[in-house]
Amino acid sequence: MSLKLSNGYNMPLVGLGCSVFPEPPSVVEKAVETALEIGYRHFDTATLYNTELHLGNAMRKAFDAGKVKREDLFIVTKLPQTAMAPERVSQFMDKALRDLQLEYVDLYLVHWPVGMLYRGNEKDMMPTDTEGNYLFDSSTDLEAVWREMEKLVESGRTKSIGLSNFNEKQIKRILKIAKIPPVNNQVELHAYLQQPQLREFCKNHGISLTAYFPLGGLSRKNYPAKLQITVAPKLLEDPIVLDLAKKYNLSPAQILLRFSTQLDVAIIPKSSNPTRLLENFQIMDFTIENEDLELLKTLDQGEPARSCFNWPG
Repeated sequence: MSLKLSNGYNMPLVGLGCSVFPEPPSVVEKAVETALEIGYRHFDTATLYNTELHLGNAMRKAFDAGKVKREDLFIVTKLPQTAMAPERVSQFMDKALRDLQLEYVDLYLVHWPVGMLYRGNEKDMMPTDTEGNYLFDSSTDLEAVWREMEKLVESGRTKSIGLSNFNEKQIKRILKIAKIPPVNNQVELHAYLQQPQLREFCKNHGISLTAYFPLGGLSRKNYPAKLQITVAPKLLEDPIVLDLAKKYNLSPAQILLRFSTQLDVAIIPKSSNPTRLLENFQIMDFTIENEDLELLKTLDQGEPARSCFNWPG
């Protein structure tokens, strides 16, 4: 099943998140290869994750073996924070395409509404000073960046453009000047952080939503303390989720993933485990009953349940 984007393209509801794996690159490639065999056609990465090349390698193997065609896939990647300047948008789009080994992507997102200083090295995407403080670029102009994003559509390097981690105020800034409006906003969203107001706002403006951390996120204990990262709630162990998993004879993860898709939100769970990859993909052949949907909605804890970090300021 797919979400129809406001520009007419279809985005599969279930994708594989290729975010930063703790495993070596070979594991990333194997996960993508396994996902392709299972039937995944939506893959999400970002320049910041440093997995574009590994996704590209796996896709190239599948293309060369005749297992899948490029037009069958929906590939998403993102503009890093050090590229948040008009003169660097095209440069980093081209870098992503080289690593992905593609002529175009299906969706290109502005990864964060925050820019960081660019020091001439494309791989230095989280620049810090000698004391470890992140070097933000206070001159970042979101509107100017968006105008360059629109040029990527016009040049054919991406079919669609969108946002990631943008709130209502920031989205309004883009909508006010956009000739090509964003078709998607990727945010943290799960049963403990349901973001109903943002969902309604995006729906009213023709912007689809993609949920990262759809299972509640992971512990970010290894991230720098300055990023204000919290330990993710144990959503998979919630008694209500466990009871519903037993009722439907499914896993807690399947209940949570299906919950998000029944909110018309696309999901990009991450896994390198073949069993979990299959389990995460096989969620569209059942429907959570309305009374159980309402029960899951009562789990919403709002901002305290956010497991991804907030940038200072």
